[in-house]
Parts: sequence; structure tokens; C-alpha cells
Amino acid sequence: MSKKKSRAVVTKAPTRVPVKREPKRKTHASGVDAELVRELAKVLDESGLTEIEIEYGELRLRLARTMSMAPPPPSHTHVVHSAPVPAPALSAPVAPPPAAAAPPAADAASHPGAVPSPMVGTAYLSAEPGSPPFIKVGDSVTAGQTLMVVEAMKTFNPIPAPRAGKITAILVSDAQPVEYGEPLVILE
Repeated sequence: MSKKKSRAVVTKAPTRVPVKREPKRKTHASGVDAELVRELAKVLDESGLTEIEIEYGELRLRLARTMSMAPPPPSHTHVVHSAPVPAPALSAPVAPPPAAAAPPAADAASHPGAVPSPMVGTAYLSAEPGSPPFIKVGDSVTAGQTLMVVEAMKTFNPIPAPRAGKITAILVSDAQPVEYGEPLVILE
């Protein structure tokens, strides 16, 4: 009996060669694949992404979604004026402030000596808590002297005196929110 020898056959797995493929879809006259754009827009919506950028052959495509916020509901501003609360008696008597009454807010805006806020923010009368205020009623100031600071977006912006004069009224309190154009000080 003769024995036949069996041979083992070794086969190699085919190697993959990258093939450059071009889009097979219909393209717009500008060369943009409209269906691809729709699919990417769908991915943006489903995933919550704001931007996708792909390169496909010679085509480079970037889709970005701008997030727009709905305008805030109109707010109603109510100004409440209250009488100053007398300070508790200290060991040394405190001199009363000068007898300059602040004009009503409606008149202050039209006053020729009004210094308006150049921005929306929070007005501070001193450089830091506990330090003396930049100005007091009755002070004489020079042109360019800092009257107060308005904080907007974490930046403290000095409000300079537009001209030399005397402070007759300070229309805002420390740490009070202010609007653009709101009168801050009356300077005569």
C-alpha cells in the first residue's frame, strides 16, 4: 500500500489597497453633492453638533449651524425710592451731608450737567469694597478725574469727568445696575 503524501495549501488573505473613490451621486452645478449636504445636516440635528467638516476627494465641505437665542421677554423696570435709614449713633457725631437734593430721575436725564453711563453694567462708587468713594456730593472734580467705575463683562471701566466742575448729585448707589445713557452724576 502506498501512502500518498498530502500537501497543505496555504492561501494568503487578499490585501486591501485603498481606492480613491469619487462621489457617485448627482451633484449640483457648483459641484456640491446635495444629498451629502442633507445627510450631514441630519447628523447635525440628531447629534446636537454645531459644525461638521469633511474632505471627500477634491471636495471639502464644512457645515455649521448657528445657534440663535430667542429674544428675552420684555422686562418691566420699577424704580422704588425709599427714604434713607438713619445710621445708629456712634461715639463721634457724623456731619450731615450737604443739602443738595438729587433731582428726580426724569429731570436728571435732561439736565445739562448729567453724566450718562456709556454702557450697561453695574456702577461702583469706590475702587473696592470698604475703600472711600471716588467722589462725594459737593466735591470739585477736574476733567478726566474718575467719578466711578462701571463693571461690564468682568471688566471695570472708569467713568471720567467730562469737564471740571462740582458734584451736585450722585444718582446711583454702590453696586447698582445701570443702563446705557442712564444719568449717573450731575456735574455743574
